[in-house]
Amino acid sequence: MPRFSRPDIPVADTADNDPRVGRLLARTPSGDGAPKAVILGFPSDEGVRRNQGRTGATAGPDAIRRCLYRFTPGSEEVASLLEQSRDLGDLELGGDMAKNQQLLGETVASWLVRDTVVVILGGGHETGYGHFLGYVAAARRVRIVNIDAHADVRELRDGKGHSGSPFRQALEHDSGLCAGYTVVGLQHQSNATAHLEYLRRAAARFVFAENVDRPLIDDLYQDEGKAVLATFCLDAVDQTFAPGVSAPAAGGLPTSLWLHAARQAGQSASVHSMDIVELNPRFDQDDHTARLAALTVLQFLRGLTERR
Repeated sequence: MPRFSRPDIPVADTADNDPRVGRLLARTPSGDGAPKAVILGFPSDEGVRRNQGRTGATAGPDAIRRCLYRFTPGSEEVASLLEQSRDLGDLELGGDMAKNQQLLGETVASWLVRDTVVVILGGGHETGYGHFLGYVAAARRVRIVNIDAHADVRELRDGKGHSGSPFRQALEHDSGLCAGYTVVGLQHQSNATAHLEYLRRAAARFVFAENVDRPLIDDLYQDEGKAVLATFCLDAVDQTFAPGVSAPAAGGLPTSLWLHAARQAGQSASVHSMDIVELNPRFDQDDHTARLAALTVLQFLRGLTERR
């Protein structure tokens, strides 16, 4: 059984007519059914270290919570959803990254089979492979949609996965349950030609940042008959707005498109889970990136209330 450490994040003591996200999440969901959504943290950045990135993303989940908990829900519908959802806390991890990813997968699967939407707070992008393993454990085919400056299909290092390899690992998984891979927001200077060729051979779809617009995002998560795993890597956002990441991007996506993608993912009934990764509080400035990450989660949850 997975073990969780409860987040030690203060909850704002506001008036009853001004509830904040942290207070609403702290309430026990009403009714006998499963929660509408669960939030859990995966505080791992061993994959970032292996990929020679800037470590510090282990502190990402709590940095996101500190901002998220202070937000107002913004509508009665979102407030109601939060009251029917839970923040489970952070998975307690050991020293073996592959075992930690397997643990994340088993945990995700346990909620997928209950039709509960899963929101994962990373962590480095090794989170993405553990996230995918949830669909393997639940025996469900899934298409992966990644908003990212990097394709993250690098080769393993000494036979070991890392933050740059999760989607190669998913595409090549023995289960064959990766039904497709789409990555949006790529930077030319951040992706080797060999990795783009790999994407072409794998029949993956990839879109560079300068070609991303709202119509593209509007259709990104629609996939009749297939589950979609949505993953949001904060280094896709221009470093002016997201300085606190493992690999900052000059010329990245504007926050308007990023947040629109989060809301669209929430609105799509095909999306059964999402993660947000690569927040590195060590390099953040006045919580700019943490606040954006928290708003991304809230936009996704707002989208959930708008599903038809």
